[in-house]
Amino acid sequence: MPGQVVRFTGDPADRPVAWAAVGTGPPLVVGGWWCGHLELDWRNPLFRRFGELLGDRFTLVRYDRPGVGMSDPAGPLVTALADEVAALSAVVDAAGEKVTLFGGSSGSCAAIAYAAAHPDRVERLVLYGSYARGAEIASAAARDSLLALVGRHWGVGSRILADLFLPTATPAERDEFARFQRGALTAEKAVRSLAAVYAFDVRDRLDAIEVPTLVLHRREDRAIPFALGQDVAARIPGATFVPLDGTDHLPWRGDVESLTRAVREFLGAGRVARRSGSPRLSERELDVLRLVAQGLSDQEIARRLGISAHTAHRHVSNIRGKLGVSSRAAAAAHAATAGLL
Repeated sequence: MPGQVVRFTGDPADRPVAWAAVGTGPPLVVGGWWCGHLELDWRNPLFRRFGELLGDRFTLVRYDRPGVGMSDPAGPLVTALADEVAALSAVVDAAGEKVTLFGGSSGSCAAIAYAAAHPDRVERLVLYGSYARGAEIASAAARDSLLALVGRHWGVGSRILADLFLPTATPAERDEFARFQRGALTAEKAVRSLAAVYAFDVRDRLDAIEVPTLVLHRREDRAIPFALGQDVAARIPGATFVPLDGTDHLPWRGDVESLTRAVREFLGAGRVARRSGSPRLSERELDVLRLVAQGLSDQEIARRLGISAHTAHRHVSNIRGKLGVSSRAAAAAHAATAGLL
């Protein structure tokens, strides 16, 4: 993938928004992280690999929120959800056509709010590590303690956040991510940005989403509890939920291939999704596939359908064979794309 070119646009309040686009094809807008930096992220080999896996058939569009990263870092920080959506809207307008949104972590809230308000501008919606109400991420005492630590000792606070977001990283990798956070945000902005993460609440927007939606979440995510992703999927009409193994919150770490494969299948970019027609599945296999898409294990499927775990496992294997996919996540994502659910 070629090097990125950073451009600037403005939101309705004339706040500068830095954005970059690489690749060719339909626009896939990824961004809105609580702490991001277009240039520094692109230097990260793991992040760049994540972008390459997502963007080989799309124009990958990324942006920094106003006051963060390359979007006027000396200017005021955007913290209200309405302002987050305004920044995203400016980037979508700059992209110039209907887009697919990838909302990760706190960026999922802006993506949800935008998709609910502008279904005519969104082709599909992908949510990763998402939540509907920030107050449910952790207890009030835990939230207050972390905010106080970040405000008093940003050096220590950035390391604590690195431990939370990157539990499988080496000490050197955590030190590097801690430095990245301090390079993207001042201590004051870090406190305000993190407080905004906890303040976001999009519960009233979820049932208004009309576009096809894929929700992915790692089972042992330490930053955003798995149950919150399940809750988001349950509240969005027709959403497909794909559970992923792993503990790292950042999508460009851990098993990136399974994550991006599921996304690509959902977006119709995978080998199977480009086939004409849909594979013929039996009624029982369709029943099993629907439960796979809900994130149930073989044992849970067996209990739900009154069959043995061995039989459930055999059905899942047959389904994957017929769909031509290598994972449960890809099977669920393809099923949503092909209308099999």
